[in-house]
Amino acid sequence: MKTLDDTTGAGAFDPLDRALERTPAELEIEDLARVVSVGNGVAHTAGFRDLQADELVLFAGGVAGIAANLRETRTGVIVLGPAEGVRPGDRVRRTRRVADFPVGPELLGRVTDPLGQPLDGAGPLRTAERQPIERPAPPIMQRAPVDTPLQTGIKAIDAAVPVGRGQRELILGDRQTGKTAVAVDTILNQRDSGVVSIYCAVGQRAAAVARVIKALREGGALDRTLVVVAGGEAPPGLQFIAPYAATTAAEAFMEQGRDVLIVYDDLTRHARAYRELSLLLRRPPGREAYPGDIFYIHSRLLERATHLRAEHGGGSLTALPVIETQAQDISAYVPTNLISITDGQVYLSPGLFEKGQLPAIDIGASVSRVGGKAQLPAYRAVAGDLRLLYAQYQELETFARFGTQVDAEARRRLTRGRRVQEVLRQDQGRHLDVPDQIASLLAATEGLLDAIAPDRVAEAETACHRAVRRDCAALRDRIARGEPLEDDDRAALLDAMRAALAPLREEDGDGDA
Repeated sequence: MKTLDDTTGAGAFDPLDRALERTPAELEIEDLARVVSVGNGVAHTAGFRDLQADELVLFAGGVAGIAANLRETRTGVIVLGPAEGVRPGDRVRRTRRVADFPVGPELLGRVTDPLGQPLDGAGPLRTAERQPIERPAPPIMQRAPVDTPLQTGIKAIDAAVPVGRGQRELILGDRQTGKTAVAVDTILNQRDSGVVSIYCAVGQRAAAVARVIKALREGGALDRTLVVVAGGEAPPGLQFIAPYAATTAAEAFMEQGRDVLIVYDDLTRHARAYRELSLLLRRPPGREAYPGDIFYIHSRLLERATHLRAEHGGGSLTALPVIETQAQDISAYVPTNLISITDGQVYLSPGLFEKGQLPAIDIGASVSRVGGKAQLPAYRAVAGDLRLLYAQYQELETFARFGTQVDAEARRRLTRGRRVQEVLRQDQGRHLDVPDQIASLLAATEGLLDAIAPDRVAEAETACHRAVRRDCAALRDRIARGEPLEDDDRAALLDAMRAALAPLREEDGDGDA
């Protein structure tokens, strides 16, 4: 009878035996727990010994979760996926890492969820790096002053409420007043600025997000934009982490020295998702049932927007958070929190919207705390007069509406203010460069449009733009480069526009008379 040694030769397995002897025996310990209860996007587990705060855990079905409430016998976990795949009794295991998001230029032109999973059907994301979604904000000593404008292409904002690169400018207003339209127009206007854009949709309807993506695609902006979507049908956990994931992607571009614009649309739904999670995690409620740290979740997000010093890359991250008010109440809990965190706000008035004054930006209630420091010098020649004329017009219009007798000077101010208001009208998607904006605003504030009928102000504005392009080409280039508007330059612009408006004045006479 033959044995194995007789067949293969003695010592045939010696190399394998020696390799096994050199390999030390290792015991791999895996920390597991069990699901105790689950519902509405939150699971309670028992069994973890040394779980870390905000650590990522995995349920048996492959659904991820974030450890939120760490107690001695129970752990509250925010489920980042369909809760239907998580059942009581299922095992949960630690990953010993926190939630992260892919970063890199490969993200541009893509639509993803907050976990980095593509939603656009264009294949997997091929990025080499992922970074945590929660990161500390840059320290003060790494920050530079906000001194470079981020042009929105919207006259009312660029002239009266300027936004700088690295600023946090809140957009707020009631439902259906054009908040998203202002934000999307700002993204579209960055086509020649080199600014990378990120649009983060939180709690929005799928149809609304689809319209935004379509507008970005048709405007040629999608290939330089990342869209992060946690729609209204997504679990509250995904809605909660979406802004932080989008900001991580933005910071990666900023650290490379690039300028980034990020839109959070909107933080009202983000706050509501966090309130829902906090109540399900049995945290004590505060004002309006929001948890006590509702201010902190937004401040730690928006503090990541900044302008870095040159030695730290010199990039910038500009944040445009959107907030929805109820019945024009800007003193509600979440709006006042965000107003105190941001560097100013653009307020969209329902009254102006109903009158057809679009964009419905209320200049009197809007403010930029950076102000003229982030504005091209040419705007300073018209911005002050613009605010004054608009405020005077609003005050006098209230008296005139009730049939109050006004003198000739008041009528003149009403006429001038009406023309200023007409000039501030702007169709969605119609972006104006800086020289054209300066020409329009200068014509209105200097009274060149006073004799033009209100319904022909848009036509007169177009005539002014043509005249300035034809007769003041060199001056236009200097304005675009950021040179101040001198007295001679101002006179040249006025002369060119006055000649272009002569036929309209002769035809329409005194306009409002």
